[in-house]
Amino acid sequence: MSRQAMLALLKAHSNEYISGEAVSQQLGLSRTAIWKSVDVLRKAGYDIEARTGLGYRLVSSPDSLTEEEIRTSLGPVAVVGRDICCFDEIDSTNTYAKKLALQGGIDGTVVVANCQTHGRGRMERSFQSPKDQGIYLTVLLRPTLPPERLLIVTALGAVAMCTAVERVCGVRPQIKWTNDLVINGKKVCGILTEMSLEGESGRLQYLVMGMGLNVLQEKKDFSPEVQSVATSLKLELGRAISRPALAAAEIEEMDKLYAALQSGEIEPYLAAYRRDCVTLGKEVQLLRADGSREHVTALDVDEMFGLVVRRDNGEITVIRSGEASVRGMYGYVE
Repeated sequence: MSRQAMLALLKAHSNEYISGEAVSQQLGLSRTAIWKSVDVLRKAGYDIEARTGLGYRLVSSPDSLTEEEIRTSLGPVAVVGRDICCFDEIDSTNTYAKKLALQGGIDGTVVVANCQTHGRGRMERSFQSPKDQGIYLTVLLRPTLPPERLLIVTALGAVAMCTAVERVCGVRPQIKWTNDLVINGKKVCGILTEMSLEGESGRLQYLVMGMGLNVLQEKKDFSPEVQSVATSLKLELGRAISRPALAAAEIEEMDKLYAALQSGEIEPYLAAYRRDCVTLGKEVQLLRADGSREHVTALDVDEMFGLVVRRDNGEITVIRSGEASVRGMYGYVE
């Protein structure tokens, strides 16, 4: 606890020294305890300068997805982010969150990883999750809502992620229906939602939503098979982005999403989704699980975030998430 308190105090006095006496008074720590806290923080990658007569100054912080770093950027939250579990490496944040749910994990628990060894997306596709480059974050939710009201949650998550990226980076991604975020036509984020229902009652046991965001990758970091369709925030912006600050923004936006989902006040999310959806107005391919393809024109997104399309014979129909994936006629988006 003294480590977190010491870090918070140093960050509150960014770019200035704070004396040992002031630290002792504000945190109730002895000189020895202060030294120990500073030593632990330095070993964790924090550059802390100590000068006689001046005190301590935080020079720089590591780009680490630790609870301490995330919480220093995290504002007040109602549910999502009350518990945060951080890992340097894990098989899959979704897999861990589901295990946690079965063990009684609380509503709103967040699982964050610096690296995934078995990251995955829809239809069991692999999701590249290299070390020190992305944010791999899953939220465990236990809403007391009927399952049919939860069919929209992935689309809401896409809007929440667009807003989080825009807040921290100053650029707003677009959405490729239904669950991918794109910038300049290339994928920067994928979302995977999984639910568990009771067999007899059909009541929801839990829902987990995982979000994999490419942040610091260079082009060489993507495998050859995805280089043409994947990008990162660093590649698009030409500068590095703080992953802890971005993870905190994701958690805050997911907390707002959860409140909107339970209250039913989703109109702003629907309006934002329609505005941001890069699929609309384009000729696209529907890729079904059996391997079949169909060329259609994407017209609109309905009130349940289904994709309204026109078939070649003129028939208007709606495609729901899970029925098919969407791909551009000549590339990932176009």
